[in-house]
Amino acid sequence: MKTKRLVGVIGISAVVLGAVVWAQDKPPVQVGLFDYSNADVVGQGAQLYADNCASCHGANLQGQDDWQTATSNGRALAPPHDETGHTWHHPDEQLFQIVKFGTAALVGNGYESDMAGYGDVLSDAQIYATMAFIKSTWPDEIIERHNAMNVATAQ
Repeated sequence: MKTKRLVGVIGISAVVLGAVVWAQDKPPVQVGLFDYSNADVVGQGAQLYADNCASCHGANLQGQDDWQTATSNGRALAPPHDETGHTWHHPDEQLFQIVKFGTAALVGNGYESDMAGYGDVLSDAQIYATMAFIKSTWPDEIIERHNAMNVATAQ
């Protein structure tokens, strides 16, 4: 009887270990509003980003030089949207609202920003696609952290 139990435990352990190893070779599972694993959506988002965002945030998502220093008028420069910036520090819903309504509208209290809302320029689906493109460029570990934040904020 002990042998059967031992074989069962070893078998279950092998299955779990195999699943863990297999999962490590897979990209992060889709979580949140942005369909970053859909090549068609990401392709559309890449074009929308180039047309609407790259002039400030950079063709390579690098942001403006010295983006962490406020300008003489106190406004922030355009941050990078790659893993070196803070875009991934915000959940999908907040990122969507920033793009749709603009930073000043979300912050309120007279806050001024050069990040205007794009709700009159882009449809919701186009905003989602643009953000899917941005998210698709992040390393897997950043995507996983961002996905965990999305799950935590949804609860």
